Amino acid sequence: MPSFRNGRRQVARLTALVVGATLITVGVTQQAFAADLPTGARSLQSVNVPGQYLRHADYLGSIAAVTSGSSTQARSDATVTVTPGLAGGTGCVSFQAANGMWLRHRDYRLRLETNSGTATFLADATFCVREGSASGSVRLEAFNYPGRFIRHRDYQLWLDPSTTNPTTFAEDSSFRVVTPWIAGRRSPVIKGLYADPNIAFLNGRYYIYPTTDGYEGWSGSRFKAFSSTDLVNWTDHGTILDLGPHVSWADDRAWAPTIAYRHDRYYFYFYFSAAANIGVATSTSPTGPFTDPLGRPLVPAGLRSGQMIDPHAFTDTDGQSYLYWGNGSAYAVRLNPDMTSFDPAQIRTFGLPNFREAPFVFKRGSTYYLTYSVDDTRSENYHVEYATGTTPFGPWTHRGTILAKNLSLGIRGPAHQSIVKAPDSDTWYIAYHRFAIPAGNGTNREVTIDQMWFNADGTIRPVAPTL
Repeated sequence: MPSFRNGRRQVARLTALVVGATLITVGVTQQAFAADLPTGARSLQSVNVPGQYLRHADYLGSIAAVTSGSSTQARSDATVTVTPGLAGGTGCVSFQAANGMWLRHRDYRLRLETNSGTATFLADATFCVREGSASGSVRLEAFNYPGRFIRHRDYQLWLDPSTTNPTTFAEDSSFRVVTPWIAGRRSPVIKGLYADPNIAFLNGRYYIYPTTDGYEGWSGSRFKAFSSTDLVNWTDHGTILDLGPHVSWADDRAWAPTIAYRHDRYYFYFYFSAAANIGVATSTSPTGPFTDPLGRPLVPAGLRSGQMIDPHAFTDTDGQSYLYWGNGSAYAVRLNPDMTSFDPAQIRTFGLPNFREAPFVFKRGSTYYLTYSVDDTRSENYHVEYATGTTPFGPWTHRGTILAKNLSLGIRGPAHQSIVKAPDSDTWYIAYHRFAIPAGNGTNREVTIDQMWFNADGTIRPVAPTL
């Protein structure tokens, strides 16, 4: 894990480590760098107001008391992800909150805002690590305003010049880097190489059904399932469908599955083989084993123009289920009640700007959202756009990009998305793959999850991909 230091050395000393709200003194016998700020989830405790932590409330930065008894939200608000500085700079960092926003200064006030990508924003959200007033603590100097530091004043965070109140300024602007109050969702959420995640909430748990990645030509033949109750800790349920022994007419290129539930059975739709077919398998359990009820493809190659890949099953609030798929052209059709057949004459074709593949539909209120991937999965520019409509078949109004690369964090090719709503809430999450960090590519990808937010008019805010 990289750390950001001001380059000054200290000899052997006693270093104060804070874990939660407990102070532990540990002997250090080797040389150490001062002003050490590692990347990853961290909390920052005020040096001169013990028990007070840097946090955000109503998008404004402050310091506030946090203890092990504080609410999950308060502890999350007092946790940031330290990343390399968005504007660059040796020994400089940026801070991302759990909601994907970044800590930046504007009019010298510290606040959370969505990354606009402008040069001004990137500079305002970058701070250079300096040695703090106490051993092992840090101070944070503005990248674009040298001599101004993040400092608490009346418990609010401001960017003040070091000449302000020289008696206490050094202490007011110093923070101890401590164990985070919330460990945060570690990315990738599934350890190993996986892609094309389909996330769903089934039978009281979240499930992810991915493509098993890491094979030249995407030639893996097995599908696995993972489940979780909290989107953080995932159980590997092993192989749920192996194309060779379980599907007699397909044995390679197991890609991009999706799942649906109806009539006390689970229906697992998947792409297979270089011929570009879509199959279906069924089970009484979301973790299988799944069996082939048809003995043939559900959507055969050549049924329409383009490739018959990337299926997605969507069930509307009235109980009607639909199947979406396509590469180059986007298609949809109503599934029959048996969930394993449809009328080919009823297939719909959509004209969507920039559409490449991976259509995924969900409904919020009375609005239907059709998300899809743009460009090639081997490109770092692979990204997600979306459209909205008033029916499962549209007509669709293009709304733009909601997820794209962030090279400042090393995030490339984030797409092939699926979306799930937390039960009994209006909280939504987007699962997607990206190039594995640091050296992944279009066949070495990893799965992650971020929260997705809506504007008051129902449009989707751009998703800030996180580490």
